[in-house]
Amino acid sequence: MDVKKEYTNGDITVVWQPGKCIHSENCFHGLPNVFKPKEKPWIDTSGATSAEMMSQVNKCPSGALSAYVNSEKSKEEVMSKIKIQVFENGPLRVTGDLEITHKDGSSEVKETAASFCRCGHSSNKPFCDGSHKKEGFIG
Repeated sequence: MDVKKEYTNGDITVVWQPGKCIHSENCFHGLPNVFKPKEKPWIDTSGATSAEMMSQVNKCPSGALSAYVNSEKSKEEVMSKIKIQVFENGPLRVTGDLEITHKDGSSEVKETAASFCRCGHSSNKPFCDGSHKKEGFIG
């Protein structure tokens, strides 16, 4: 079951997919006035500006959080631009519509983002599972 929950402030919509979350804690450490894991609902879109929320959501390493602009542009138009970000001592994050072909020839689609392991310790390769933190990865 792929659960998706959406939270909007009228300008943007933040989408949360709990099944993808690796609990990196980037969200609530970055914007504690928006991401409140001990409250229901845990995302309060009135706690920051749309730009601040978009910036923080883009730091989610697992793709469990995504966001789109509520305008005349569709979600597909907003996310069609591919963006690659290298996190210091962490994963390589790619945002946009992605089709990933694995070494065995199988493929999968990631609709908004994927974070790829750079440390070599992930048990979910090629994706990051947060192992870089406990392994002390520098890079």
